[in-house]
Order: sequence, then C-alpha cells, then structure tokens
Amino acid sequence: MSEQKPTEEKKNTNPPNFPNKPKGPKFTFNFYWLYVALLVVILGISMFDFGNHPRETSRNKFYSWVKAGDVEKIKVINKEAIEVYIKKDSLAKPAFQSANNKSFSKTASEGPQYTFTIGDLGAFEEELSAYQKDIPQESRINVYYENNVHSIGDTIATWIFPISIIILTIYFIRRMNSGGAGGSQIFNIGKSKATLFDKDLQVKVTFNDVAGLEEAKVEVMEIVDFLKNPKKYTQLGGKIPRGALLVGPPGTGKTLLAKAVAGEAQVPFFSLSGSDFVEMFVGVGASRVRDLFRQAKEKAPSIIFIDEIDAIGRARGKQPSFSANDERESTLNQLLTEMDGFGSNSGVIILAATNRADILDRALLRPGRFDRQIYVELPDLNGRKEIFKVHSKPLKLEQGLDLDFLAKQTPGFSGADIANLCNEAALIAARRNKTAIGRQDFLDAVDRIVGGLEKKNKIISAEEKKVIAYHESGHAAVSWLLQHTAPLVKVTIVPRGNSLGAAWYLPEERQLTTTEQILDEMCAALGGRAAEQVAFGKISTGALSDLEKVTKQAYASVSIFGLNDKLGNISYYDSQGNDYSMTKPYSEKTAELIDNEVKKMIDEAYQKTVKLLTENRPALDKLAETLLDKEVIFREDLENIFGKRQWDKEEETAPAAPASAEPVASTDNSTTTENNTSIS
Repeated sequence: MSEQKPTEEKKNTNPPNFPNKPKGPKFTFNFYWLYVALLVVILGISMFDFGNHPRETSRNKFYSWVKAGDVEKIKVINKEAIEVYIKKDSLAKPAFQSANNKSFSKTASEGPQYTFTIGDLGAFEEELSAYQKDIPQESRINVYYENNVHSIGDTIATWIFPISIIILTIYFIRRMNSGGAGGSQIFNIGKSKATLFDKDLQVKVTFNDVAGLEEAKVEVMEIVDFLKNPKKYTQLGGKIPRGALLVGPPGTGKTLLAKAVAGEAQVPFFSLSGSDFVEMFVGVGASRVRDLFRQAKEKAPSIIFIDEIDAIGRARGKQPSFSANDERESTLNQLLTEMDGFGSNSGVIILAATNRADILDRALLRPGRFDRQIYVELPDLNGRKEIFKVHSKPLKLEQGLDLDFLAKQTPGFSGADIANLCNEAALIAARRNKTAIGRQDFLDAVDRIVGGLEKKNKIISAEEKKVIAYHESGHAAVSWLLQHTAPLVKVTIVPRGNSLGAAWYLPEERQLTTTEQILDEMCAALGGRAAEQVAFGKISTGALSDLEKVTKQAYASVSIFGLNDKLGNISYYDSQGNDYSMTKPYSEKTAELIDNEVKKMIDEAYQKTVKLLTENRPALDKLAETLLDKEVIFREDLENIFGKRQWDKEEETAPAAPASAEPVASTDNSTTTENNTSIS
C-alpha cells in the first residue's frame, strides 16, 4: 500500500481580514451600444417610406378615368408630371383598390393617388380638351399648376437632419451624466462622484509635506502602517480602526493630512465632499453612498475620504424639517448602515474632515464607525516654525532670515494663513523689484493680511485725525500699564481696510484665562473710548468693534464660564449646538440678572480705564502727539514715554514688528475684523 502525500495548501495572497476579490471576467454594459442602436433606428426611419406618394400609371388609363368621370382634379408639376386626384366616391371601385392601401401616414382619399409624365404640356392640354369636349363645362376636371424646385441641398438635408438629432442627443446625455463616476453610462445620477486615486493616478503629497501636526500625523500614520504591515497588528488580535474623523478650525491642514495618507498608503483612495451626495432628486444621496462603498469593497483594502462631512452628517432632529421625506437624513442613514451594519465592510477605512464636529450626529461618532477623533488644532510656536520651513522652501529668501522671529510674529495663524503670508511677502518683494525676500517684506505682509490694505489717500480732517490718534493712544497706554494685557508691538493711524487706525499686539499663547486677565483685556479694549472721554470730554462712534468685543467677553464670562459671583458656577452654553431652540435655558428673572451683571462688569472696567488714563494724562498727551507726528509708533516709543513694562519677560522685549490686530478704531462707524479675541 503506497503512502499518500499530503496535498500542498494553496496560499492566500490577500491580506488578512480583507475579503477575497472577485475573479474572472465580468460583463459590463457599454453605453456606445445605445448610440449604435439609436443611429440605426433613425436612419431606418429616414429611409423607410412613410409618405403618401402616388403610384405610377399610364396616360391611356388616365383618359379612361376621365371619360368615366372618376377624376376630381389634376395638378401639373413643373410642366412635366401630372398628379391625379380620384374622387372619393370612385375610390371604392375595384380599379382603384391599389390606391386604398398604400399609405401609412395619410388616407387614400386625400390624394394624389396616381402620377404620370408628359412630353409637351401644350399637346397634353389639347388631348385633355378633346377627351372632355362632350362633358359639360361645370363637370370638367380642374387643372392646377405647381413648380417644385428640388436642389442638392434638399437631398443633403434629408441626411443631415437625422444625423444632427443623433449628435445633439449624445451631447445632452453626456452633459447630464458628466458629473457621475463613469460619465459614459446613462442614468448614472445615482452613481458616486468620488475621485479615485490609485496606481494610475497617484498623489504626490507625503507626510514630509505636512508640518506642525505631529500628534495628528502619528494617529494617521498608524492607519497607513496597518495597511502596509497588517500582520504586525493581526497577530496580536488587533483590528484596524473603521474610521478616523479629522476635527479642527479651517485652514489647519485636515485635507492636507488626508492627501498625505493617500500618497503614503499606496492603496485605492476615494476622495469626495459631503455635498457630492446631495441632489435635488429623492433617493440619489443614498444611492451614491451605496455605489461608493460598492466600489471601495471591490478594490479593498481601500480608503474613503469625505471632506466637510457635516453637509450630510448633521444631527437628526436638530433643525426644523418641513418635508415628509428628508433627503439628507436618508443619505445619513444609508451612510451609517454602510459604515457599520449587517453587511460586511471589511477592508474599507473611512477618513472624514469637518470643522463643525459639535453638530454631527452622535450615531456617526460612536466607536465602530469613527473609532478615532483626531483634533487638528492651530499650530503653536514650534508648529508655526516648521510650517514656515515647508512654505519657504520654494522662496528666495535673504541670507540670515530668522524663521523663529516670523513664527513669534504670527500667533493664531493657521497653516493656510502662513502659506498666504509667504506668498504675500513674495509679491511685496517683487513689487519692490528685489531679488530676495527680506524680513521687512514678511512684516509688511503681516500688516497687509491682518489690518488690510493701506489707504493713505483717504480724506480725514485734522480734528478727526486727532480723535483717532487719542483713541489708538488710549489702547496702547492701557495695554502698556496693565499686567494681564498683551504687550504692544505697533500703533498706526494710517487707514487700513475699513479701519481708520490699528494697534498690533503680541498676545501670550495660553490655554486658560482668569477673571483678572479678562478684566484687563476689557480695559484695553475700552481704552480708545476712555481716552476720547478724558481728552475731549465727549465720545465718538469709533469704538464699535471695541464695544462688540467687550460685550461678547462680558456675556461669556457671566453666562458661559461661570465667573460671576451672583450666578455662581452655572453655564448656559449648549455644547450640542442646538441653534433652533425656541426657548432660553433660564428664566426671565435670570436673564435680567445676567444683563445687570454684564453691565456692571463693563462699567467697572470702563471706570477703571478712565481713572488709569486720567492719572497718566501727560503721558497720554505725549503719546498722541508722537502718533500724530509719526503716524506709526513702535514699542520703543512707549518705553521712552512710560518706561519699561515691569511685567514683560526677558524674551518678550525683543519683537519690534506687528503680529496680529487687536481693537481697531473706526470713526466712520464701520465694523472691523479682530484677531485673538477668544477668552479661552
């Protein structure tokens, strides 16, 4: 008995936890088959005779019909052909049976039924008169004459018309279907609009192009590593996260991070926006979701990236809906089912990005759908330095340009802001015909981005200019004399954008804010109006943006952060983002208390500011005079007038250029933009 050898086990080439891909040729419908069928049908219709064309007959038969009185009238065409119209009563005779069933589009009684040609019109008329000489004049045949001009253009038109219909039909169908994936398929409005990046269309962005997001990069790099080395995790029983949600303010690099994942993962990457699911037709969004995941499963392992997912992921029931069938909610329900439902979804990873995570549906954020929420925040000092290194690579910079200095001058800037800053600096240097970009070009670019374009030709009276100078001097003086305010960098009364003056500060990068810090910031914001009161005994409309900032800070302190003694540790902030609530979360009595405490807080800050400026009136006057003379002053000028700031740290005394705009005076009652107004 021979020993049977064990059969060799076939190796599975698919990565673990990923489904086997379907094998063998798959029948696919080609849309061009419909084009060919449409062409054949239209040409067949144009070539098939559907008209009521008369039959050929002889002249002798015609004369026999004339004698029998069966002819109603004749028509002479181009003096060479005769069209014969038979009387309706005579059509029932057996002799005219062939004329009764020859037409598809007209009845035989409408005629003409027969035709024949003649040689000479005059001879024919004489013959016809001879045959009708015995017939009474009123019963004789009516003769009509008609000239039909047939040209080559008529023949060509019979072919151009159907071909033109085919071309126009194809054009409009392709235009209707051009938005969907595989635009050559008819009725593909329910197809996914995702752009596929694979080995044929690769993304060139890598993690080396992403700076300032080190913590976020670690999270997404683990997903990429799992796709490249799945055994490293599966041998320990680990599973790849189903999805990761990138959350952060606009411009922080969420989409850039997704591009880096597409460039590094080397797997099929489907990219689309949340609004791509939305359509005016009911059921299209859900159909596109199904088609997207079907394509992703066929190419598994794969990644789906949905940018601005809040377009379809908004919490259900959080806004009034007046339609019986909410298309957006149907799309969201289908997305939830595809991400984690009864059906197998192995091998498909979901990446999504949004800057409004607070309004997303909780079912979308649960583990099993989005297992990870990766926060992409504004870069800190070190992050901004790394971002400057990335965006300054293609620039021609002056030797010795300190990127640390630029990073310190741009607190609160996102990655997109820094990219715009670098480009603006290059444009300013080119405008000045320079061969390299210098430090001053970057500082001017900061001024341009934060404050707006300079308007030196704006007409301002001497009295208004003096008011503006005291207004800005008040901001500068108060921020210099108080402990918890941001150190001033630069003050100008040159109009920029919608503002008539501006003060630049270098705010401290802190995560927490105390009551004392909020009060000092409010005093600095009210410094402009207080200076007008102290100097002129009257106030103007130039403090609009200052009052807006102070009011928001006061209400936030009292009703959100629980920093008020009378209300205590109570917050009326709605973290779920329910903006459609018709009722306040507190009574009218509490609302009155909040209003009183806010007014009290602002009044205390204003009185404190007026007192501070009154005590330092000589220095305020000198600062305003200097500002009127120079139009732009820096922190060195304040040091000469007020002395060094006793609260400044050693490293904070170095900067001498603008960073970000704080309260902006506007005496023309226009609203201006402010940065760094957050109190937490």
